Amino acid sequence: MEPIQLFELASRQAQWLTVRQNVVAGNIANANTPHYKARDVRPFESVLQSTGLQMAATHPAHFTESSEAAQVTEVSALDDVEVQQSGNTVALEQELMKTGEIKRDHELNSGLVKAFHRMMLMTVRK
Repeated sequence: MEPIQLFELASRQAQWLTVRQNVVAGNIANANTPHYKARDVRPFESVLQSTGLQMAATHPAHFTESSEAAQVTEVSALDDVEVQQSGNTVALEQELMKTGEIKRDHELNSGLVKAFHRMMLMTVRK
């Protein structure tokens, strides 16, 4: 993996984490809003699948990869959540757990970038 691709991937994950944090914060802010439907974003794995590696078909009968690029967009897929009497689907416990996951993922992301940056600096100095 080339360094530029690693930094690009880390940047994409940081962007995805920012979008997810905004969506979760919106869910928490609307926890008491009647008929508000909780939202989340697509998993980061869908972003990973579009990192730029393309499969080559050497024969017309070979299967080709879908050219559909994964985008960071909001989805409303929370069917397993208990609906309150007001019609609200926000579960504060789940939203707070998501906030913790986002924090850990962001710390891991920035830690990996810092470590890789230090490695690159060490190779340049020698």
